[in-house]
Amino acid sequence: MGVINVLDKHVAELIAAGEVVERPASVIKELVENSIDAGAKNITVEIKNGGTTFMRVTDDGCGILKDDIKVAFLRHATSKVKFENDLDCISTLGFRGEALASICAVSRLQLITRNINEEIGSSYEIDGGEEISFDDAGCPIGTTFIIRDLFYNIPARAKFLKKDVSEGNAVSNIIDKTALSHPEIAFTYIKDGKQALKTFGDGKLISAVYSVFGKDFANGLIPVEYELDAIKIKGYVSKPVNSRPNRNMQNFFINGRYVKTRTAMAAIEEAFKGSIMVGKFPSCVLNIELPFEMIDVNVHPAKIEVRFINERPVFDAVYHAVKSSLMKFDSRKNASFKNNAAFNERNGFNPFNNAHAILSKQPETPKPVLKSSTEPEAKKVKDDFNSFESINFSSVNAEKTTSSKRKSIDNIKLSDSGNPFNIYTNQAINSSNKENSFKPQQEIIPAVVSEPKREVQTTKKIGSPDISKDKEYGFADSKGNSIPIFMEQTETEIKYIGEAFGTYIIAEKNKKEILFIDKHAAHERMIYEKLKAEKAASFSQMLLHPITVTLDKTEYDAAINNIDMFKSCAFDVEDFGNSTVIVRSAPQYLDAADINDCVTEMADYIAMGKNDIFTEKMDWFYHNVACRSAIKAGNKSTPQELIDIVKKLEENPQIKYCPHGRPVCIVMTKNEIEKQFGRV
Repeated sequence: MGVINVLDKHVAELIAAGEVVERPASVIKELVENSIDAGAKNITVEIKNGGTTFMRVTDDGCGILKDDIKVAFLRHATSKVKFENDLDCISTLGFRGEALASICAVSRLQLITRNINEEIGSSYEIDGGEEISFDDAGCPIGTTFIIRDLFYNIPARAKFLKKDVSEGNAVSNIIDKTALSHPEIAFTYIKDGKQALKTFGDGKLISAVYSVFGKDFANGLIPVEYELDAIKIKGYVSKPVNSRPNRNMQNFFINGRYVKTRTAMAAIEEAFKGSIMVGKFPSCVLNIELPFEMIDVNVHPAKIEVRFINERPVFDAVYHAVKSSLMKFDSRKNASFKNNAAFNERNGFNPFNNAHAILSKQPETPKPVLKSSTEPEAKKVKDDFNSFESINFSSVNAEKTTSSKRKSIDNIKLSDSGNPFNIYTNQAINSSNKENSFKPQQEIIPAVVSEPKREVQTTKKIGSPDISKDKEYGFADSKGNSIPIFMEQTETEIKYIGEAFGTYIIAEKNKKEILFIDKHAAHERMIYEKLKAEKAASFSQMLLHPITVTLDKTEYDAAINNIDMFKSCAFDVEDFGNSTVIVRSAPQYLDAADINDCVTEMADYIAMGKNDIFTEKMDWFYHNVACRSAIKAGNKSTPQELIDIVKKLEENPQIKYCPHGRPVCIVMTKNEIEKQFGRV
């Protein structure tokens, strides 16, 4: 007896349905696309429990003729394709004729419809592919689909559905994309009895963008309109200052169909090259119109990918469209305080505060404490240097002695402008505020320019508990400025020399080695270890002004489903609705400008994580926070900060690499240097 079976109709339909209907969002996508193809101007979508128990899609399209209703639920039945040649120029969103047959096979479905040419409507009920009733019904012109109990007859498929919140957000994502692709249609989306989205249907794309993503996102866009040969590009791209840490907000539509296209993605990023930072990505809502015969839309089961006959014209059209819009957006003119007020305020800086002081501020002239200084003034500055006694890198007492003279890198962080960063307000302290400002030590270093004195206490007893120390002051840099030197006559003797290229700390160890320390990598590893050891919760600080973060629907779903995880990482994150979360507290290491990106990256990482292991996600988060919080290469740093880094490295010899694997310190021995100079 043979082992090959011919499946009966019911089993075959269930298998085929699994290819089309994956989750509630798949059902909504198919039904909404049918409504658009029917010429609807108003579409209402309602779901309950993420769509698993109830979905309703209502439109005011042309409706279905009574004679066509039963035929519409047969497999491969469609009004959009008739001949083979029709596949070469598909202009509708749906065309395969599988959607209704697949949906009714795995749910309890009711159809209420009335065609524009009929006086009375029809009601048709079908349960798991089996007809229940077919009657006349009073209803307006259009179509209403009601789907209940999805996968009720396939428990194996039902158990793979996610939480109701996640399934609901997946439906929201479909509605968002469809509303953006058809701004001429008014969409109403109701979720668990509450209206979650409503678009105007006025044909203006910016109106749809405003409804879907909110005011902040819409205000950060530049209009794009361009035509190259037969290809038209129309839509919006983000301003360079509004770039994001990922590509999740790049929305491309081809002839009104949402698609994922690497061609357009590469073109827009190439156009932005040189305008945004490396690692940042532009956002966009771009519709590409081209002849239907130039693309093949029948290459993906979900019709989310297309194939171009020739990709080059599409790439060129998108590139030149975006590039020309960026050229029109004069960055120098539009980078003013007025035009970037929203961006600056979102990052903890209000350009209108102290506006007069900012605009009238003149370059500061050196204070008269140089060679022309009076003797008391010069002596005072010199005494400031003499207060930096030799630091014992393993002594707690030395730490206490100098704590009143300098700020620890654990508690103070300089802003990009060189001003100190107030960890309680998340704002850089304005240099015009004399009472609250902290003057970096570098401002007083140039005060000493004379030949330094060297005091050496010659009495030394090696091995004695009271080990005397050499005191060295006045190591001069290339400009002749005096820099304090910190030494210790113990097993490990470290002498701080200076900083090179604004990035590398140079120190001498045991008079035998030169240490080149990457200050960013070292500081990053220190913060990482501290966060990891203390779970970051003790580093949380309340923000003076809570920050709202607009997320992609996938990121939003990940964020609101991992609120506790954010809290354990020192982030107080709450659901703010409409794909937005509000951050009320954040790690004190984190600048206000980085909170938005950090939350976005973390949500994206959770969303695309390959497993649910909590510690791996946390470990990534510690990497991210440490990298953003650490002193940046090229930033201005005080000697106190750099010396503190060297001190902590000596206390923690296990710190050899940054969290990304780059070396923290490179050692060059005296013997290696002497070989280079031919001394050995």
